[in-house]
Formats: sequence, structure tokens, C-alpha cells
Amino acid sequence: MGAASDAAPVRLWSLYVPNGRELTHPHYTYKLDWLRVLRDDVAAWLEADPDLPLALVGDWNVAPRDEDVWDMSAFEGATHVSEPEREAFAAFAGWACVVTREAGHQLHYWDYQKLRFPRNEGMRIDFVYLARPGGRASPTPPSTATSARARAPPTTSPSSSRSG
Repeated sequence: MGAASDAAPVRLWSLYVPNGRELTHPHYTYKLDWLRVLRDDVAAWLEADPDLPLALVGDWNVAPRDEDVWDMSAFEGATHVSEPEREAFAAFAGWACVVTREAGHQLHYWDYQKLRFPRNEGMRIDFVYLARPGGRASPTPPSTATSARARAPPTTSPSSSRSG
């Protein structure tokens, strides 16, 4: 790699993925749709330029592994840990890698209204995905089994909105 002045600019997305509220709430469907549209946009960018320097950074509102929450039993039937959310998050791993895991296993988010911080009852939901050079253009999620409601088109997509 050359000097910083020789480096290509990085396409940086600062993300706040929609929360989802509850598994039966319309915002949950919107969250899954939002992630699908972002995945499709990223796939198109990388198909056009497989060496695109790309970073997707921020609050994904998904805990991809059981260890990413203080107690999985406290999250049974809740958002952030559902299989469709985890599959949507994992779909980005086909051409990107999570780098925040390397920094340690600290939790990143605590519900301040319930005083979770002093008890270390938090979640790890903030991640950085960096595109690999020559990244695969069409990520394939681990499973394509999603509900029909998760396939409905979103009213606002990441490509048409600057906020989540």
C-alpha cells in the first residue's frame, strides 16, 4: 500500500439500523427490509467495483451471537437476536469482515432507563464491516427462509434516506 495521499477514498456509511421494536411490530418488518436493501446496494457497488474501499460502521441493532447479550434467556422472543435479523447481518460477511470483535468482548450498549450499565447487562450491537479487496458481489445469506412479510418493499431505503 502506498502513502495516504495515494490511497483511494473510502466509501463510509455511518449506520443506525432501525431498531425493530417487537417481532410483531411493523418496524421489525421495516428493519429487515432496510437491511435487505442495504445488502442489495452494497452488492451492486461491489459488483461495479470489486476493490471499492467500503466501511459500514455503526449501530446495527443486531446481536449476531448469543454471547453478544448478557443473558440470552432475557431476550427470548425479542428483537436484536431473532434468526431473520441474524441472517440479515450475516449476509454482509460474504464480502466483508467484522473488525470490532478483534478489539475485545466488551458490551457496547446498556439500557440506561433500566440502569443496566452498573450490572453489565448490555449488548454488543455496534460493528464495523470492511469490504475485502475483490469482494464477492452477490452475498448469500446463510438461509433464505424468511417470512413473506419480511420480503415486502420498504417505504424508505438506505439509498434514498440519510438516516435510519
